[in-house]
Amino acid sequence: MESKALLLVALGVWLQSLTVFHAGVAAADGGRDFADIESKFALRTPEDTAEDTCHLIPGVAESLSDCHFNHSSKTFVVIHGWTVTGMYESWVPKLVAALYKREPDSNVIVVDWLYRAQQHYPVSAGYTKLVGNDVARFINWMEEEFNYPLDNVHLLGYSLGAHAAGVAGSLTNKKVNRITGLDPAGPNFEYAEAPSRLSPDDADFVDVLHTFTRGSPGRSIGIQKPVGHVDIYPNGGTFQPGCNIGEAIRVIAERGLGDVDQLVKCSHERSIHLFIDSLLNEEKPSKAYRCNSKEAFEKGLCLSCRKNRCNNVGYEINKVRAKRSSKMYMKTRSQMPYKVFHYQVKIHFSGTESDTQLNQAFVISLYGTVAESEDIPFTLPEVSTNKTSSFLIYTEVDIGELLMMKLKWKSDSYFSWSDWWSSPGFVLEKIRVKAGETQKKVIFCAREKVSHLQKGKDAAVFVKCHDKSLKKSG
Repeated sequence: MESKALLLVALGVWLQSLTVFHAGVAAADGGRDFADIESKFALRTPEDTAEDTCHLIPGVAESLSDCHFNHSSKTFVVIHGWTVTGMYESWVPKLVAALYKREPDSNVIVVDWLYRAQQHYPVSAGYTKLVGNDVARFINWMEEEFNYPLDNVHLLGYSLGAHAAGVAGSLTNKKVNRITGLDPAGPNFEYAEAPSRLSPDDADFVDVLHTFTRGSPGRSIGIQKPVGHVDIYPNGGTFQPGCNIGEAIRVIAERGLGDVDQLVKCSHERSIHLFIDSLLNEEKPSKAYRCNSKEAFEKGLCLSCRKNRCNNVGYEINKVRAKRSSKMYMKTRSQMPYKVFHYQVKIHFSGTESDTQLNQAFVISLYGTVAESEDIPFTLPEVSTNKTSSFLIYTEVDIGELLMMKLKWKSDSYFSWSDWWSSPGFVLEKIRVKAGETQKKVIFCAREKVSHLQKGKDAAVFVKCHDKSLKKSG
């Protein structure tokens, strides 16, 4: 009997201590309870970018000092997307390392919502609201408990994580400084209302990279419509260079079937690597150009930098906030560093006889003060007498200031009787070129006053006209 009484007393003391403990936590948290937050917040370090070794726990103030949180520096919050394996993907430590390399004193927090992210896609898509709510409550706690300025907070969300970042931004007491959407997910979000997806209202500045928008709206992996202040569509946004089947076969041959999922993810994940590139290659920022359509961009019609019409891509973007989203386009290489140099070329085709040729293949070679870039291929949908063609070319080589160029009209790959008897030709006097990166315009003249460009024949040579020097222009 006595032992029963002692047991009851001990149980009572234990229950009382539990009540006191919880009251203490509640008091430390200003009467709020964070027990229902499922997402975890790991502060990774430059020394260990791959492991979640120290967690910041909402409501537990000591967790920040235990993890050596830097209260006077900026904070990056990285939010992953849907996962088949239930594990972090290989890009996470790469992004963490790049952020620390660029901002050594910053805090890089990785949000772990892996359990919710490995469900069937529609289920995980639905969870983004809960994850966004978790992140917002964590950020609000940091701001209220430690007076941490939200102007120091930059959320980076990939795929579904981009929408979780958007929801978080819409729920914070004050606006966070910036959200970067890395190819925000398309299915379930293309036609969603703004509160349940990433939108320009979710931060002081929202920039978005769209890299895999192939397919019909709502079915493409990445969201097609603009959802930020600045929406950039590298290579048109539908598909990225180096992500083709041939490349996938090479990867499988080298590394085995374990990396077969990389084929699906290649273009989608390129958004992350473009951002990593901007962190690591600070001195070589890629440029994007505002344009109404990718078709106009392909004609080279959008290489202007006047009135914020061009911008840096990635970390050093200029925070331009127009009333409506700014759609921007750019070309890239297939691997890092992704930067290329864009040129608009305008050619007026003359001739005594009227002629129209469709889908013609050409190569152009550029020679500059620093280097040259030879045999850049391009196709013109239509070449007609007394008409001007405008088109975009790009090269990964920084050739400096343009001095000379060569233009060659390639013969058809198949045998053509018409070419055998008479080779089509046009008369060219001048070629106008505008360099996107330097904004300089150059006029090239034919060496012999006029050049006769013939299909399958020698290249026509053009040199910088003496009367027109390089001019700065919008």
